[in-house]
Amino acid sequence: MNKMLIALATLATALALSACNTFEGLGKDISKAGDKIEETAKKNK
Repeated sequence: MNKMLIALATLATALALSACNTFEGLGKDISKAGDKIEETAKKNK
């Protein structure tokens, strides 16, 4: 039972850490998209 709990805790930690990297990448992508929208808006003023 304890081994199963440790395995689940380890898996949850690994997933949480990988999610942080995923959200960081997502944030960068959204920021780049926002920059492009701003550039297009400035060009079309």
